[in-house]
This record gives sequence, structure tokens and C-alpha cells, in this order.
Amino acid sequence: MAETPRIDQTKPHSARVWNYLLGGTDNYPVDRAAGDELLRMFPDFAQVARLQREFLKRVVTFLVTDMGIRQFLDLGAGLPTADNTHEVAQRLAPESRVVYVDNDPLVLVHARSLLSGSAEGETDYLDADVRDPDAIVAGAGRTLDFSRPIALIMLSIAGQVPAYDVALGLVRRFVAALPPGSFLALSDGVTANPALVEAVAAYNQRAAFPYTLRAPEEVARFFEGLEPVPPGVVPTPLWRPGPPQPASGVVSAVCGVGRKR
Repeated sequence: MAETPRIDQTKPHSARVWNYLLGGTDNYPVDRAAGDELLRMFPDFAQVARLQREFLKRVVTFLVTDMGIRQFLDLGAGLPTADNTHEVAQRLAPESRVVYVDNDPLVLVHARSLLSGSAEGETDYLDADVRDPDAIVAGAGRTLDFSRPIALIMLSIAGQVPAYDVALGLVRRFVAALPPGSFLALSDGVTANPALVEAVAAYNQRAAFPYTLRAPEEVARFFEGLEPVPPGVVPTPLWRPGPPQPASGVVSAVCGVGRKR
């Protein structure tokens, strides 16, 4: 049996820091210290994490109920929390199939034990890097039918790729592998708030994988060639909002959904 890769507890990892900000316990002192520093410099950061999770729930619900999607490829799944993609999708349509992708060893350990889907559907996990779309598409093909529409979920993932041209190329390669009628749902942090820019720069000094904030118009370019789903690329809380969210004038991330013709 293959040995589980060693978990590096000396540097904060985005998946574990995010877990801490969402109130989870699957993290280490170095992750909690990084999270506390982020909150000190940018107190709204915990709210950013919650708003991202709310967007995930809204977009999966929309894709299942309004668009009839039954297959999801979730890149950079992170540590399991409440209302993961497969839980939301399979509550609404038990036959839904979901493939998660991540390359953090701690995520892998928890994914194997927690990400069990419905009896009618199927849930799988790939230990893979987003920079290798060919391997991911091949692995996902064991669970997903690439002749039928698939929703590609990329939340705070493009920012994990520092070079913009590389990130743009990766998004386009993934979209090219999807059949017509598929969707891209993407959200990423933006440079609209100076305090957030400063906090992320400080985090990047010691992070295992630095995160790159981008201008809102750069995030919008990820959807080029796709049919935009209203309201287009907007601040994350404003995409088809549900019940009122806590008021905040901070624009920390933008998001959108696009359909492949």
C-alpha cells in the first residue's frame, strides 16, 4: 500500500487555515497562528471564508435545480466541513456524481474517511495538482461521464497559481475538456482592498503555497468564451444572494458562472 505523504506542520497551508477560519479543528498551531495574523490585519477575513462557503451552496443548488447538472468536478476541495459539494448536490439529486481534487496530505486523509456520498450517486477524491489538468481529467473520467454536462468548481484556486497567464491557460484547458452544456463556477480574491492586500502579502511570507490576489477584470477573463449566467462576475455575496448576509462594504473576492455552448 502506498505511504501517505508526510504532512508538513512547519508552514501554514491554505486548506488548513481556511478550515480554522470556518471554525474547524483540522489544523495545526502554525495554521492557527497564520489565521490569527490574517484576522489581526484584516478582521473581515473570517467573514470572507463564510461568504465563500455560502456561494458554494448557492451555486451548487442553482446548477442542480435550475440547470439540471448532475456531475461536479471540484478543484481544490479543501478540508471537509458542513455542506460540501456532494452533500448539497445529493440532497437535491441523490444520483449526482462528484469528484474532488486536492493535493494536501491532511485533506486526503479526511477525504477518504468523510466524503461518502449517497447510495444512488458517487463521490470520489483525486490526489492531484491543479497544474496537471490531463491527469485530473483522466482520473475524473473514472467517475464522471465526459459526454454529459459537468460543473467545474474552482473556488480560490486560480489564485494558487502565481503567474496569471499560466492560471488563465489552466482554466481554459479544463474548460476545453468539458462537453457543451457544462459550467464553470469560479471565485477568487481580488486587490480591491488595501488591507486585504497587505494581509495576504504577510501570509505569503511563510505559507507553503502563496496566494495571488488579482484585479476583478483579470478574474472576469477566466470566463472568456463562455455564456455568462446573470448577474455576471460580481462580488461574491451579490451572486444570486439568498437570505440577507451580514453587511460589509469590503470587496474581497469576485465570482461568476459561465456556460459552455
